[in-house]
Order: sequence, then C-alpha cells, then structure tokens
Amino acid sequence: MAVEEVPEEQDHTSKKKKAEEEYEKAFENNFNSILVCPEVTWKKKVTPGSLMKALIKSGGGSAKPVDGDQVIFHCTIRTMDGVTVNSTRLEHGGNGHPNRYIMGKSKMLLGLCEGIPTMLKGEVAMFKIKPELHYAEDDCPVATPENFPKDDELHFELEMLDFFKAKIVNEDMGVVKKIIGEGQGWECPREPYEVEAWITAKDANGKVILPRMKEPYYFTFGKSEIPKGLEMGIGTMAKGEKAVIFVNDCYLTKSSLMQIPKGLQEVQFEVELVHFIQVRDMLGDGRLIKRQFMMEEFELRWFLTCQELTYNLALVSSNGLAVDRPLEHRHFGSGKHFFVLLYAGEFPMDCPLQDSLLRVHYKGMLLNEDKTVFYDTRADNDGEPLEFCSGEGLVPEGFEMCVRLMLPGEVSLVTCPPDYAYDKFKRPSNVPEGAHVQWEIELLGFETPKDWTGLNFQNIMDEVEKIKSTGNRLFKEGKFELAKAKYEKVLREYNHVNPQDDEEGKTFLNSRNTLHLNVAACYQKMGEYRKSIETCNKVLDANPVHVKAFYRRGMAYMLNGDFEEAREDFNTMIKFDKSSEPEANAALQKLKQKEQEVEKKARKQFKGLFDKKPGEISEIGTIPADEPNIHDQEPAETQAKDDSHVETEGLGLFARLWPSGRRIFAALGLNRCSIL
Repeated sequence: MAVEEVPEEQDHTSKKKKAEEEYEKAFENNFNSILVCPEVTWKKKVTPGSLMKALIKSGGGSAKPVDGDQVIFHCTIRTMDGVTVNSTRLEHGGNGHPNRYIMGKSKMLLGLCEGIPTMLKGEVAMFKIKPELHYAEDDCPVATPENFPKDDELHFELEMLDFFKAKIVNEDMGVVKKIIGEGQGWECPREPYEVEAWITAKDANGKVILPRMKEPYYFTFGKSEIPKGLEMGIGTMAKGEKAVIFVNDCYLTKSSLMQIPKGLQEVQFEVELVHFIQVRDMLGDGRLIKRQFMMEEFELRWFLTCQELTYNLALVSSNGLAVDRPLEHRHFGSGKHFFVLLYAGEFPMDCPLQDSLLRVHYKGMLLNEDKTVFYDTRADNDGEPLEFCSGEGLVPEGFEMCVRLMLPGEVSLVTCPPDYAYDKFKRPSNVPEGAHVQWEIELLGFETPKDWTGLNFQNIMDEVEKIKSTGNRLFKEGKFELAKAKYEKVLREYNHVNPQDDEEGKTFLNSRNTLHLNVAACYQKMGEYRKSIETCNKVLDANPVHVKAFYRRGMAYMLNGDFEEAREDFNTMIKFDKSSEPEANAALQKLKQKEQEVEKKARKQFKGLFDKKPGEISEIGTIPADEPNIHDQEPAETQAKDDSHVETEGLGLFARLWPSGRRIFAALGLNRCSIL
C-alpha cells in the first residue's frame, strides 16, 4: 500500500500550529508568576492590568536597568493566539541583531519603558501589554508597518542580554561608549593630535570583523584615517582607557587604515587608548605647529575635590584672567567649573599666559635635509637657559605663542613659517631669509608678574612706569599690538587702584588719560580709526577740555575721512589752549592737504561722467598714466573753495537733473567736487 505524501504547505502549517501550541503551553506554565506593574508611574495611563509580566527564565544579580543605561535585548512580538508579528531573532524571521536603547533617551514604547527596569541581566520575561501602552499609544514614538495589529493586546517576549552605564557621544545616539577600564589624566585627544591605540571590531552578532593587529594603530586625529564614529568615541577617552564603542552605519565612514565590511548596521569597536601626542595648530592653517613629545608626570595634582575646584575657580576669576581662545568642554569635576579652568586644553594657572619671566632651553634648526642647527642654548650659551619676558617682542612671535601654552617641564617641537620666525625679527647670521625653522623648546619654569596687592601708591606708579616704558619702546619699534597690550594691562590693573588723597587722585587720573591716548595712538597705527576715536572719548568723558585728546581724536577723524569732525576738534584745541595753536594749525594744514588729495582722486574717478549732454551715456573710468589732468596742476587756492560756492556752482546743472545726487556725493565725502 502506497504512503500518501503530505503536501509541503500542509506540513508547514502543522509545524507552525505545533509551535504555537508549545508557546501557549509555556506561557500558561508561567502564568502564576505574572505581576501587575505598579500603578501611576511617570505616565498616568499605566493602570493596573494594562501591563503584566510573566517570568520565563530568571536572571542573575540584583542590578536592574536605570535611566542612562544602554540595554541590549532580543524581542519577539506575538498576538494573543501566538502568531509572531515581529522579532529580532533569526529563527522568527528577524535579522539576528538585538535591540539597543538608552533608557530615558531613546524613543521607546511606553510599555517597554516601564517593563525593562524590572528585569535582571540574563532574564527572559513575557509582557502582556494593552494597545494604549504599545503602538496604539497617543503620539507613539515608534513607527509600525502596514497591517500591524497595533490595536490588539500583544505579548512581548524579552531576553535581557546586557545593560551598562553608557556615555552618549553624539545626540542622535549613533555613537555610544561603554567604559571597561578607567584611564589616567583629564585630557582627551582632538584634532590634530597623534594617537596610538589597540583596536578590534565585531559586528552586532559578535563576529570578529577586525582582528587584533601585531602593532597598535597609529593615526592623526581629524584626518579621516579611521571611521568617523570611532574617532568621535576615541575623542572622549583618556590615556590608558579601555572601552567598547558602538557605532551605527551612518557613522561608519570610509577610512584609510581599516576596512569595514559594507552593509553592517552596527559595529562594536573594542579600543585601548595607549598614548597620544598633543599637537596644536596655532594659526589654524597648518603653518605653525606645536608638537608636545615629552611631559613630566604633572597632571596628577589636578585631581581635586569639588571644593578645591571651586576655590581655584575663585582664584582665576579674582586674577581677571583674559581668555581669548575657544574653551574645551571636558566633563570632570562638577558644574560649570571646567569651563573656566580649561583654556584650549590646558590649565591657565600653570601656563604662562600672562606676561611672565620665562626660562627655556631651546635648539633651533633649519628645515632642510640635514636639519642644520643654527643655535643651541646648551652649546652656544655656556649651557645657561634663555631668560626673557613675554609680551615684549624679545623672541620671534611664533616662539612666544607656543611657549605661552607650555607647562613647566614640557618639551615641545615647534615648526614655524618664516613670517612668524625671523623674517620679522632680528635674524641670526646663519639663518637665510625666508627660512622655515624648527625649535625644540623645554620650558624650565616661569615667574608671574608682581602682584600689586599690598603695594603703596608710589610703588604702584613705579611699576606702571616700567610697563609704560616697555610699551613706548615697542611702539617705537613698530610693534603696535604688543605696545597696546602693555598699556591695556596697566589700565586693567587700574580698576583695583584707589588713590587716597587729591594729589594721588590727580596723578592717577593723568596717568590713566595718558595710557588711553597711547592706546588710541596704537589703534591709529594699526588702521583701526573708529576704535581710536572711542578710546579718545573715554579721556574726554573724564576731562572735556583735554587738548591732547582733541588732537588725537582729530587725527583719527582725519585718517578715517571724517574731515569736518577733524576740523572741529583742531579748532577746539585753539579755543581751550592758545599755546596749542601752532600744533593745531599744522594739523589743519595737513587736513587741507588730505582734502585736496581726496578731491583729486574723486576727479579722476568721475572724469567723463558729465562730459555728455543730458540723455547720453558716459562711462566712469580712471585717468590713464600718460594723460595728465590739467586740473591737477591748479593751485591749491583755486581748488579749495568755500562750501557755499561748491553748492551753488560746483554741482549746478547736475543738481537740477538729479536732486538726490548731491546728498549721495556728500555722504561719500565728495561734496567739494567741481564739475568739469
């Protein structure tokens, strides 16, 4: 008798039915352990009976997930009759990748938000969830496919694989870090630091896709030599730290050092940060580079208590430290303190940011094939270090910029372009013009400026004279920015000086006015005329008859093209002080010449504009070099007419044809232009 074959479709149906019966039986066996989740948690809609739990397999330990933890779990969703509608498991049609969420951060179903915190590691549980607590929830944060039974009560089978405290590297949670072993120190690598690290990688199922190499990876931060997400994670690590960095597919960018297979939704990078070298791009264009390659064990004393951090914060604030570079956001200590304590990655109280007496050893080399040494303090200075005061232009600008960001005991290698080396500084005889140089610098120590606290008025004024004399020397040498910094430093200190009598008050006021006018002179030399005018106004606010302030402001007005304002200031000088008449007249004569120069320039610029009859088109052009303008040879007396004559005759026909033109020309400073 022949055996009747069972159709394949019928066999599949019977297996599915058998699996559903086993599921129902298993669920019924655990029904007695179903617990009602507490009523009224952080959502009032969680009511008794709307979320129930059945324990299928016990977990280990006593810890349970809390906000901020990353939870990793498999999830299978079934209808009440046991039909699987969604799953992460391969055997139920999923991709085999477990779910990863950050408690309190990720978008999750309300039922899972309440159920997961009741689970232990390794636990398997069944949750029976009403529609209003899963996909039928108002404003449900999770999308569902078509024909999904979101309005039905569903069973969620969860297996808690792992959970741990996670560091969210970026806001969209595409990069998350799990710390395995704490590192040392407070600094983390950033662009363009040079990093050395052991790195391996696995896919979401734990399959190794990047095995451990014989040597650690060595790469430059910020040059896309490793995937973007991995670099972001390493940027939060301290030296010696071990961590697992979870990176999703949108941050798995191409890299030159490691090849990651395509199509992976997530990769787990196991990283041990061996070492990194602090590299600073001082100008932001790659020309002036400071590379720290030796550092004493110095940072340990910065592991302070929160109370000590607060105390040091008060010290920094009381010293009035001016920070003019972006602050690094390094999260340690408490509250807001790190924003003030950190300056571009360094602690300001241990870098000579202020003008200080510095002691350094250095070796200067040319960037040629032989790295020719042109100076070495240990060989050419009888072994004695170089001592100099910063902020006085005594060393090349690039040299000083880098030393100001060094710590005592640090040795750095500085690569410097010619314009920040010796092209604008006294060049050693064995350094050719336009040479790129390299300095190996060791900062032995530094002394900060004398604290004025406790000094009497006369001692303070003696210190002021020293600083002001240095500023005057720098001004004469054409180092206007450095000179201005010296004057402004004294003005900042003056905020804490209180004269005790009228005589001291008069001396103090005169000194402060002089410093303000010196700052105004620096601004003029730097071409910042508006700032020069504003600085002169500070003097005139305190002393409305200060003749020198009127002179300095008048010169700034003239250089800025504000001729009427300049003339008014020069005339005011004579009004308040007859002895200033020679100086004022000389300034007025210079103003007259300046106006004539502007008028000639305007004539050349607008030559031909009025040569055509009304209705014809004329182009504005410049006068060719070989075609002199006859009006340029007119005597100054002929050119300098009074304003009333210019208004009636100068614009004449043009004013009638284009009435608003006169006002526009006046706004451009061309109201003394004559019509050719």
